[in-house]
Amino acid sequence: MDEGHCDLLMNNSDIVKQRLRAWASKLARYAAVAAVVSVVLLLNGCIAPTRATKPAITVPPSWNSMNADTVQSPAGDLSQWWKRFGDDILSDLIGRALKNNTSLRTARANLREARAERNLAAANRFPTVTASLSGTGNASNSPGGSTGNVLSEGLDASWEPDVFGSYGNALRAARADVGNSEATLQNTLVSLVAEVALDYVDLRSYQMRLEISRQNAASEAETLQITEWRAQAGLVSSIDVEQARYTLEQTRAGIPSLEIDVALSEHALSTLLGVSPGTLSHQLAAPAPIPSVPDTVAIGIPADTLRQRPDVRAAEQKIVAETARLGQKNAARYPSFSLSGSFLVEQLLGTASGGAVSGGTTIALMSGTTLLGSGSGTITQTLFDRGRIRQQIEIQSAVQEQAVISYESTVLTALQDVEDSLVSFEKSRERLAALNTAADAARNAAVLARTRYTAGLVDFQTVLDTERTVLSIEDSAAQTQADRTTALIKLYKALGGGWSSAAGTNPISAKQGQQS
Repeated sequence: MDEGHCDLLMNNSDIVKQRLRAWASKLARYAAVAAVVSVVLLLNGCIAPTRATKPAITVPPSWNSMNADTVQSPAGDLSQWWKRFGDDILSDLIGRALKNNTSLRTARANLREARAERNLAAANRFPTVTASLSGTGNASNSPGGSTGNVLSEGLDASWEPDVFGSYGNALRAARADVGNSEATLQNTLVSLVAEVALDYVDLRSYQMRLEISRQNAASEAETLQITEWRAQAGLVSSIDVEQARYTLEQTRAGIPSLEIDVALSEHALSTLLGVSPGTLSHQLAAPAPIPSVPDTVAIGIPADTLRQRPDVRAAEQKIVAETARLGQKNAARYPSFSLSGSFLVEQLLGTASGGAVSGGTTIALMSGTTLLGSGSGTITQTLFDRGRIRQQIEIQSAVQEQAVISYESTVLTALQDVEDSLVSFEKSRERLAALNTAADAARNAAVLARTRYTAGLVDFQTVLDTERTVLSIEDSAAQTQADRTTALIKLYKALGGGWSSAAGTNPISAKQGQQS
């Protein structure tokens, strides 16, 4: 199009816009009327939307493994359960993981994708309208001549009425996918905070056991020195010296393994926090106690736990999505309808020029208007596909059944997780109490044995046995203390703790939550 034609379109842009809006309004009214007619004519063939139903699962009224450490009462806000340990370093690590963890960021991206898919499914239910504008013309170079220009305005629309619920079921499936992605994101959050806490407890446990080994090595070094003095005095043989050296070196050999475990735990924490290994060395270098557990822990009833667990809600949304897709597959058995229409307005604009060539004027004149319109409707029905649609329905039915079975399995696993954690939490308390008593007795026995050995009242084997026992029991007590804290962390995770729609740790932003 040359410069003169562009000027022509620009000069008449207001007229064009007004007419396009007028024709768009008319087209929308015609499309609405056509939709109503289609629905009325085909009302007897409509299919009711496919609705999902959860399988009936018997949930016990109370937990079977209740004990003295737990009470069945509302657990309260579990969104930040780690703060109940009173460990500032642990709270800081979890806070950093919530910002930088790669799995959590991936889950957020998956949620954005699901929401976009839902919005697309919603948009597919509405008509598509396009507009066009074009201009053509012929120019004359003669003085006082005229040009004949044609300005064309067009609107095209197409729509597929959702008579048998294909698009409606697609939208229901997409909405359920959003719910599934939200629950998956929340479940990722629950797992993340628990993993950070578990790795942190492992780190403190290895540091405690490393300190125990070093203290025992120092004590055994003193014993070796005593045996060497006694051997030089001719009071004992060199066998006692070698046995003492053997015990000391055996204890020292276990120290590098614990140092490796400390480093690996620190590296695991770094990965969870989204930083390179070694970044946390300065913060975690100093040994600290294993986070202590409260005297009693409140837990809700099983039904409360199932409502709190994100993985159960994700499995439930999966049933809804797959059931809606089954309805979408069923809709393919019935006819599909499409409506289309177009309007075209052609205006012949004549322009006359007058005056001198250098100072002439141009006047646009309306010479004529042509209105063209068309509409069509199409009905499409598959007559023969050798069972393709039927098999697609069968496939989706099997997928929907798998979702139902997966939901049942998820519920049973959730109940098992809580029961397992309750048992571990109670039994670790009993074991720790016994080991602490045994450790005190072993340390007393080791002191007595060394004193009596120095006085020549017992043989060296008694000293070795008591020292080995001290190391073994103290190491077991440290592991059991970590096991008890670990059991409580797993209990909080089993209860679905670590997220809340009303808590600041909710991974779904307020802006995202407004989109439904």
